[in-house]
Amino acid sequence: MIVNRGDARSQPWHEVHRIRSDMNRLFSSLGRDWPLLAASYPPMNVWQDGENLYLEAELPGMELSDLEIYVIGGDQLTIKGERKPVQVDRAVWLRRERGFGKFSRVMTMPIPVDADNVQAKLAQGVLSITLPKGADAKPKKIAVKAE
Repeated sequence: MIVNRGDARSQPWHEVHRIRSDMNRLFSSLGRDWPLLAASYPPMNVWQDGENLYLEAELPGMELSDLEIYVIGGDQLTIKGERKPVQVDRAVWLRRERGFGKFSRVMTMPIPVDADNVQAKLAQGVLSITLPKGADAKPKKIAVKAE
């Protein structure tokens, strides 16, 4: 079989790009009035040190009062909220790419946390959560005795 690599139709991703383009056109024509995807919103970063787990989530335009944050079962963090659509009077939308609607994101932590001492703050559209590790999850130094 001879494949002409210069022909766009012979490229393995041509069909995927065509479908993606068609979907983008479809959603653009609808004005993108559909809810945010819960599986990917808000985007998050999570890291740890010896004492805490830290989570940052991007929530531009949101207020802390618009959010609900829960720790369930010692290791599941839930962030719920709703981004309300911008209301415009006597105007016609030309493009609407920012999503809106209710969202809920559950993140299972790799270790249990101390739910009573979790702290959250929202500054400049970034939610920062500090989750102290549970007593069983913190490293314990073992004293070694010499004989």
